[in-house]
Parts: sequence; structure tokens; C-alpha cells
Amino acid sequence: MTQTVLTIAGFDPSSGAGVTADLMVFAAHGLFGTSCITSLTVQSTVGVKASSPVAAETVKATLDCLESDLPAAGIKIGMLATAGNVMAVAEFLEGLRGRGWRVPVVLDPVIRSSSGRELLDAEGVGVLRERLLPLVDWVTPNLEELGVLAGRIVMQRGDLPEAARDLQAMGRGLNVVATGGHLMPPDDLLLRVGGEMDWLSGEQIVSRSTHGTGCAFSSALLSRLVLGDAALDAARMAKRYVAEAIRTAEPRGKGLGPVNPLWPLFDV
Repeated sequence: MTQTVLTIAGFDPSSGAGVTADLMVFAAHGLFGTSCITSLTVQSTVGVKASSPVAAETVKATLDCLESDLPAAGIKIGMLATAGNVMAVAEFLEGLRGRGWRVPVVLDPVIRSSSGRELLDAEGVGVLRERLLPLVDWVTPNLEELGVLAGRIVMQRGDLPEAARDLQAMGRGLNVVATGGHLMPPDDLLLRVGGEMDWLSGEQIVSRSTHGTGCAFSSALLSRLVLGDAALDAARMAKRYVAEAIRTAEPRGKGLGPVNPLWPLFDV
């Protein structure tokens, strides 16, 4: 039977990021996706114009409802929007752990949109550090998110190792993938639970279809873990998936268009 996976994230009406993009990534990996929406956004390829967070009570009810009927074999967490929603997700994961339910959990710590709009305030970041990070297995920050979470300035390749170690220390058995899409070359840093550190080599792909790369990577990583890949293989395969999603994307919209999350379905 096809395995079920869950995304907890915001709604992007242009389908470049958030739950709509995550569901396509899951489908491309042969998985059945369910979703819990944390925020409704007004956005397109040009940027985020507004956002309306979903009430934490609704997030909690949605998660409990899905878990009682369609328990997930893996969970991806993206934009949470408010401290209340961060707490609701943390309490949900604590409940799963308390019942002995262990599935891979990947956190993509969405703090700010690529167009500069704040998507999680300082209180929310604090709750994420203190309550949510200790409950997840993977965290996939970009350079800016890594700097915010680790309390460091992260701008270049040499800044990543120590910041990743600081972030890993906030969790319990936490794997960190610092995505280096803004580096040249765009290499990612993987810091595994045992302390092993690997650079995942990337190549610069000239394209304006790069909206949603963080969402695609974290969802692909979760998919590979659910399908049974070991940590290093899962991270490498997720990076390859995103590179091909950029390479095969068709231009859409007037701004940064979406990647092509369904490329494996046409890869013959």
C-alpha cells in the first residue's frame, strides 16, 4: 500500500511553495500526501502580499483528526506563522512520542519569504527553538534561517560548520542540512547525528524558476527517508531532485517561477 505522509505548512495559491507544492513532491515520490494548513497567503511568483494565520485551535484539531484516521509515516513541517501554531505542532509531536509513535520528522524553518516578508515573529522563533527543535529529526535551514536559529552571522561557506553544530545542540538526535543555494558553488552541508559532516556538491543552474526550492528539498528529503534511504543518501537524492526540478522547470509568471516538482513522472 502507498505510504501516507503529512505536510504542516502554509498555503501558496500560486502552488510554488507550501502545502500545494509539498503534495506534488510527495506524489512524485509515489507517496500519498495529507496536509494541515497553518496560514493562508496572498502571493504569486512576484512575492507575498499578505498572510492570514490559521488559528492554533484549528491546527490542533486538524492534526488530531488526520492522525486518528490517516496516520502518517513521515511528517514535514514548513511555515507555522505564529507562536501558537508552533506550540500546537510541538504538543502534537509530544503526543505521538508519548504513545510510542516514531516517524521521521523534517522541519523546514520558514522565517521570512524570499521577498523579505516576515513569516514567523521573534516569539515564534523562540518557541520553535525551545519546544519544537527537540522533537524533530531533521532541520533544513537556508543560510539566513541558520543564522537566526543559531544566533550567528552566516554569510559564507566557512560560517556553516560551527553554526550547524550550534543548531544541532538545540535538538536531541538532530540531523542538520544547511542549504547553500546562495553560495558559489551552491553546496549544502550535512551534519549527521553522530557528528559526521559531509558537503553535498551542487551546481549553479541559471534559471528564474527557483520559487519553492526549500519546500521541495525538505519534502523530497522526507520522502526519501520514508522510502528507506539512509541519512546521507536521502540528503543527496533530495538535492538531486531539486536540481532537476529547477533544470526542467518551464517559465511561469512575472517573477520567480516555481520549480517543476513533477519531473520524475516524465523522466523516461
